[in-house]
Amino acid sequence: MHEIHQLLRSHRSIRKFVGEPMADEILADIVRSAQSAATSSNLQATTVIRVRDPGIRARIAEVAGGQHHITTAGAFTVWCADLHRIRVACEMAGGSMTSGLTEQFIIATVDVALAAQNAVVAAEAQGFGICYIGAIRNDPQTVADLLELPDHVYPVFGLCLGIPDQDPEVKPRLPVDVVLKDGVYDDAGDRERISAYDETLRGYYRTRTGGTKDSSWTEEMARLVDGERLPHMREFLAKRGFELR
Repeated sequence: MHEIHQLLRSHRSIRKFVGEPMADEILADIVRSAQSAATSSNLQATTVIRVRDPGIRARIAEVAGGQHHITTAGAFTVWCADLHRIRVACEMAGGSMTSGLTEQFIIATVDVALAAQNAVVAAEAQGFGICYIGAIRNDPQTVADLLELPDHVYPVFGLCLGIPDQDPEVKPRLPVDVVLKDGVYDDAGDRERISAYDETLRGYYRTRTGGTKDSSWTEEMARLVDGERLPHMREFLAKRGFELR
């Protein structure tokens, strides 16, 4: 197996960090790698904000449900979909931006996700650990206010980076036969494969938690999508110029 495959398959979310601050030049180098990710039409709609202020980090940790690793990571960053810079570019070229289009929202958000994953691989290749923080969207307006985000910019997720202070096992993923289809979407046999995966994941949780967590993937998914999550996001996005029309 090529070493890059080994690196990618060894990913774990790290929630305990040594606490040593990440050097500015290391983070800048990681972000340079992030910038090399694919970007739709060279939009480059990603802005990364390093949050240094302990009080702001603590407030964001509170927004994210008390995720303490936000305050202890060597670097905590917020990854934003940024169409404000595109608007500025249009004005510099003597043009204007038609805002509020769903496609703009999609490509800006995808740009951020692609760039961040490049950053994750670059960080993990150097021995750092990472943890995505999607829960900053629990209260995106507070995060936007804390970071003084202009209109047409929204925080997609946070990202903790730093020296790991734990060595958790790799969480099993779905069988590739469930994810990889040939020609058409054929889910014959998927229920049996998913049932087997349920037992694999249940065993992982039991081992990782010393028997305190007993759950399967299907049970977790049933809880996850039973009801509306973060209903405030639509109104928040509209107020920031992402009307989605």
